Amino acid sequence: METTQETGRGQYLTFDIGGHDLGVAVLRVREIIEYETVTRVPSTPAWIRGVINLRGSVVPVVDLGVKLGLSDSPVTGRTCIVMVDVDLDGQRTTMGVVADAVSQVIELGPDDLKTPPTFGSWVRVDFLHGMASVDGAFVLILDIDRVLSARELLLAAEAATSPAGEAS
Repeated sequence: METTQETGRGQYLTFDIGGHDLGVAVLRVREIIEYETVTRVPSTPAWIRGVINLRGSVVPVVDLGVKLGLSDSPVTGRTCIVMVDVDLDGQRTTMGVVADAVSQVIELGPDDLKTPPTFGSWVRVDFLHGMASVDGAFVLILDIDRVLSARELLLAAEAATSPAGEAS
């Protein structure tokens, strides 16, 4: 978990995917952009929506809902892409994550994060740093490096650099 050394507290961006509240460390969020045209890349997993051109760089976009076993969400006026930095073999790689809506930034301390139960969660426990109760609802705090593992990132990176992966 990424926290400040002095207080042990960390800030997390929360967002909605398929009616579920998820969070990721703010230190991993590069920016949030309006959902734009995503160019589908043939022969990639269904959870890779495609690629976008972000200021001259081709960036893979992941549909986290599909990756985590939910159905594909329709694009609405609130749909956005959360640009996150993920570690890939010691290198930071930027990827886009489709969110149905961004909620808020929350601050959590070590006592606020609870270990998720090994049963009943729709997200694999090894994908989570923990869970926290915020305004009476649970927010699942993602370990974004595990959710988007090196092997899967390599698939996405290959898709982004292939000739068919040129974004418009």
